[in-house]
Amino acid sequence: MPTVVLLDVSLSMTRPVTMEGVEEYQRKHLAAHGLSMLFEHMATSYKLEFTCLVAFSSLWELMVPFTRDYNTLQESLSTVDDYDKTCLESALTGVSNIVQDEWGVCIPCQVIIVTDGSLGIGRGSLRHSLSILNQHSEDSKFPLPFPFPSKLYIMCIANLEELQSTDTLDVLECLIDLNNGEGQIFTIDGPLCLKNVQSMFGKLIDQAYSPFHAVLKCGHLVSDMQMFPRPEPVIIDEELEPMPKTINTELDIVGFIKIADIASPPVLSRHLVLPIALNKEGDDLGGGLPEETEDENSASQIAGKMPSFCVLLHGSLKVEGMVAIVLLGPDWYGMLYSQADSKKKSNLMMSLFEPGPEPLPWLGKMSQLGPILGAEENPYGEDDSRSPFPLQPRTKRSYAQNVTVWIKPSGLQTDVQKILRNARKLPEKTQTFYKELNRLRKAALAFGFLDLLKGVADMLDRECTLLPDTAHPDAAFQLSHAAQQLKLASTGNSEYAAYEHNITPLQTDFSSSSTDRI
Repeated sequence: MPTVVLLDVSLSMTRPVTMEGVEEYQRKHLAAHGLSMLFEHMATSYKLEFTCLVAFSSLWELMVPFTRDYNTLQESLSTVDDYDKTCLESALTGVSNIVQDEWGVCIPCQVIIVTDGSLGIGRGSLRHSLSILNQHSEDSKFPLPFPFPSKLYIMCIANLEELQSTDTLDVLECLIDLNNGEGQIFTIDGPLCLKNVQSMFGKLIDQAYSPFHAVLKCGHLVSDMQMFPRPEPVIIDEELEPMPKTINTELDIVGFIKIADIASPPVLSRHLVLPIALNKEGDDLGGGLPEETEDENSASQIAGKMPSFCVLLHGSLKVEGMVAIVLLGPDWYGMLYSQADSKKKSNLMMSLFEPGPEPLPWLGKMSQLGPILGAEENPYGEDDSRSPFPLQPRTKRSYAQNVTVWIKPSGLQTDVQKILRNARKLPEKTQTFYKELNRLRKAALAFGFLDLLKGVADMLDRECTLLPDTAHPDAAFQLSHAAQQLKLASTGNSEYAAYEHNITPLQTDFSSSSTDRI
């Protein structure tokens, strides 16, 4: 989960902070001290996190792009200059652009705003931006909520009393509300000093950047492990009183299944699993990640020589082509599997299923799966030529007719071509033409694909102009009539746009025999 650090470098951050017995500090010094503490923690305990640093005042600047080099991030804190007034809206717009360019809109991201709580003045201030929130055009919308999943943490280099003396705290809470309630505001407890700043950033670390350690068990085999990124609590919407569910710190492997049987299931999240080697005294020797100092290298070498069940499991799953089903909590399952990054490198990954007794319908209830040895005969056959999955439903689905589905462009193209082929054989194919036309029309209305109706209408108008001189006169009338009906339906407002409405053939005097057949 990448992190964007948004550092306020406006003039208000240069306000002095007097502390007894020490030299005079500015608020930007306290902010740099807190961020240094955060970067040091991530360099030791959250090494896989990609982090970037953005400085902002009335404009924003990308100081350090996404990186895992926390030395570069710390060094850049001392090279930041002071600028003019605060303009948070433009900075948030910059964050949105940076994240989308690097990660797209599907990867969750954490945004940390480090500021003194100053909202800016005049046009461009946060108060002004929120006051005209509903007046923004579609092209210049307020950047919150972000188009990607995110959590917004606001670190205020100010105490609660200072923020409550004005409406600053209420305005900052509006930002959290605009981000769908995902995030939190942190303030300094007590006077402004280095110790209290460390305490505030320590709360952020405990909430968002503390590694998730767990114990993986399979019978008598046990291994300590770390999951990255840490799994988030899951709230089940179907419950009357939804409560966040968290996974257990003791994870039990309940069985193994072939990759072909589990296929590509829907999952809530994916996590990298790293083994944690412990010495005889129970001290953590690390997770086998590359270190920079000599002492850390020796610790990694010791950890690499110690036997680990996670390493054994990873190799076995990779060779056998299987996944391990893991019990995460009551009626909550996940799977462990080997995923290859390249031809030579692979990682042990864990995916979390939706909570419930039957997260994958084609496998049935997880609690009813059992070992092959318990079956009367091998469900895979003696030569592994068959599979018991997917399970067939006990009751037959009572669908009256097949539903039109366009998963790939080729399916839509086939349906349109079928209409055009019948259109060229009018009036002999009048009945089939209108049957296919109404099927496509209803599907387009159900999907809200009104542009398709307009496009097909234009195609029918073009076919009408391309009719040869030897064509039956009724063909031109039918094509023009069908095109006009589709254009009326494409508006979405007329009675012809009703889903139940069917386009019927136009009654003409040119072919009474064909009309009678219809």
